[in-house]
Amino acid sequence: MRPHRAYSPGLTGVLSFRESRHLLEVLRAQVGDRFTVFDAEREALAEVVELGPPVRYRILEEWRPEREVGVEVALYPALLKGDKLSEVVRSATELGATRIQPLITRHSVPKEMGEGKLRRLQAVAVEAAKQSGRLRVPEVLPPMPLKALPAVEQGLVAHLGARSLVREVLDPLKPLALAVGPEGGFAEEEVELLQERGFTPVSLGRRILRAETAAIALLALCTAGEGR
Repeated sequence: MRPHRAYSPGLTGVLSFRESRHLLEVLRAQVGDRFTVFDAEREALAEVVELGPPVRYRILEEWRPEREVGVEVALYPALLKGDKLSEVVRSATELGATRIQPLITRHSVPKEMGEGKLRRLQAVAVEAAKQSGRLRVPEVLPPMPLKALPAVEQGLVAHLGARSLVREVLDPLKPLALAVGPEGGFAEEEVELLQERGFTPVSLGRRILRAETAAIALLALCTAGEGR
């Protein structure tokens, strides 16, 4: 069996139905095969002891790698059309986000998200964590109205009219909240509201970025750009 990481909260020795099915149907696992399991705190080398389903395993060796950013990073992307949020969730997970909370804004075309789509986005986060070597799978939460956004200790909002650069205002040691608007951007009064809640408008350059690109660019500047 080729190298594989499976998400197993608590490292209980039993895989979920989804993880078991992938191991059995896609990877054709056999008793004695070895793979990696992880949860939010640790990673381990495991060996298949029962095919099931569910697949049961025993832990052979355990370790605690340091692959997380080190602070809480909440991403607040506006609801987007089609499947664009999947791209945002996948890349945000790879870049270290710990929570992804979609926002309902004035210019958002969709104004709600069904349970099925939310579950798909949560599954995308799990798969991205497995691929990227992360231990922590970010929360993907149901959308909420922008006006319900709480005050934050440190926040940045991507805004076309901003003059400040991320590197000028970012404190990498503080918890971070990042807000990015929909296809039409945030309305001016929404930017003002975000500022009241602790968000600083920052520029992502002179070019107009797609909403999903802006979310990934802002997060990358704050984590990968800091070598974290």
